Amino acid sequence: MKRKFSDRANWRRILKKSYACFTLDEPSFRGFVTFYKIHELRDPLWKEYNGRRMCLADKGYLWMQHFPRGEHYVVTTMFDDKGQVVQWYIDVCKTQGMTEQQVPWFDDLYLDIVVLPTGETLLLDEDELEEALDDGLITERDSALAQRTADKVLAMIRHKRFPYFELSREHLRTMLPRLGWELGKDERKR
Repeated sequence: MKRKFSDRANWRRILKKSYACFTLDEPSFRGFVTFYKIHELRDPLWKEYNGRRMCLADKGYLWMQHFPRGEHYVVTTMFDDKGQVVQWYIDVCKTQGMTEQQVPWFDDLYLDIVVLPTGETLLLDEDELEEALDDGLITERDSALAQRTADKVLAMIRHKRFPYFELSREHLRTMLPRLGWELGKDERKR
């Protein structure tokens, strides 16, 4: 199992970034929200889903992560340099925590869900979950937790009860000004 940190301190692709973390205790969300803005990078990050090539990280892009308290998933919303959502990436995790330096982290359980702005939803890395179980990196209990969590999130998405699609846009609109950060001109019109 791999521990992943929200500040991506070891991401070699990134040459210059800004990072911030907030603790929220609101009726709509309880947990941590982090912001990771890319200023300079070696080369853009591209990904292909079902034959469609997409840029996930480039100059001016912003990644926002929601670490909901008590849940076994973390939601990363990737915004382009104009403030448009590129994708929502949901990592299924065993646990979440916070370093002494106030950086949220999670222990990844391999399964991931991608939701594109078109509504297309993809479950990824089922083979990695199975390999991790076969290799003894996780337990049967961990595997079952990962599957249960993915099923729960997929059901919430299907029934239009997954709050992070709107919440990410709302937090972009309300929290970015608190940081003094800006994205594209279109961002302020939403």
